[in-house]
Amino acid sequence: MTTFDPKANCVTAAAVFVAAVGFLTICGFFFFQYVLGYPPCPLCLEQRTAFYVAVPLAALLILGGSAGASRKVLMLGFLAIALVMLWNTGLSAYHAGVEWKFWAGPTDCSGPINNFGSAANLMNTLKSIRIVRCDEAAWRFLGISLAGYDVLVSLALAAAAAVGFKAALARPAE
Repeated sequence: MTTFDPKANCVTAAAVFVAAVGFLTICGFFFFQYVLGYPPCPLCLEQRTAFYVAVPLAALLILGGSAGASRKVLMLGFLAIALVMLWNTGLSAYHAGVEWKFWAGPTDCSGPINNFGSAANLMNTLKSIRIVRCDEAAWRFLGISLAGYDVLVSLALAAAAAVGFKAALARPAE
């Protein structure tokens, strides 16, 4: 018979929350890109990195929590998720501020222009380039852009990682 360990369940619940919400966020930005046709700007692409780190790490924490990983390993995993999601919260807030024209955005938000080819093809190449600007929100809901929603999601995942960290800290040392 197994006993109920609320600290272990809190560790697992925090990791499941991060993995599930992070995975749904990845599905969401791919849906906007490939189904609705909203190409990402350079800042959008950079914001995705945090989810590519947090989701697999959270999946490993789920496995580690159920397999009896050490308290130190669980704490470090949750700390890494919290830090990367806090970094992403700041990056997303910066991006939302760029969209609202609070400050200037990066200079690379004018689209990729790598090689024009021959002079004869210059006009055709220029016509086919699609510029995605960081300072123009492609989509808003209730006045909030995708970058604004990313602030909220990233902050929630950082908070969940902090809860997981605290639960892992409260586990008995090996």
